Amino acid sequence: MAPDIDTATPLHVLDNPVWAALNGPSTAFAEAGPRGLAARYVADTSPFVALADPEDPASWADLAELAGPGATVWITGLPTPPPGWTTENSIPGVQLDGGAVRAETAPEAVLLGAADVPEMLELVGLTKPGPFARRTVELGTYLGIRHEGRLVAMAGERMRPPGWSEISAVCTHPDHRGQGLAGRLIRAVAASIRERGDRPFLHAAADNTGAIALYESMGFTLRRRPYFMGVRTPDATA
Repeated sequence: MAPDIDTATPLHVLDNPVWAALNGPSTAFAEAGPRGLAARYVADTSPFVALADPEDPASWADLAELAGPGATVWITGLPTPPPGWTTENSIPGVQLDGGAVRAETAPEAVLLGAADVPEMLELVGLTKPGPFARRTVELGTYLGIRHEGRLVAMAGERMRPPGWSEISAVCTHPDHRGQGLAGRLIRAVAASIRERGDRPFLHAAADNTGAIALYESMGFTLRRRPYFMGVRTPDATA
């Protein structure tokens, strides 16, 4: 099923955010296909891949060569893949614009880095906010809140299309929910994004109604309804 795209701005960078990011501010984390029509994040940063033009068979051929035969890759906001490809997962999602979100620093938040990755992975494994790997922390600013030295909440940046930055990996330990930690971290990450002149946005699974309600209460507004698709490349390239 094709995603619900804002047809008023069909060429907006957020219509193909992974491609825009990997060919823009995040080029340092990009691995390109042999013809330059496909790209993916380097290992251990993000599982997402992108096509220059999802309607162009050459882009899909480039992605097949980049990923290799029989490989599963994740694409966001794109239509059904061409013959020979298999859709293994299709998760309805929402893309929310954070232009109206109040951004403010959180004095209790700490900057997270490579040394914090084991704790970050442990928190992600417990709360399941979405894809987060060993090098994801390198993609942008990640902030956390600690309680008695233990990391109990975090949020950070993932996709960075020109002029925008995606707030991602928002999670709170179950023992510390209901304290407003996620909201404070979202606003703090948004403040960091605004400081460099960019605008925050985020993605969420459409069935994660609790999180979406929180985001909307903070001022995020629905922009489009993409699908997050896990697709398998053909078993043998042409």
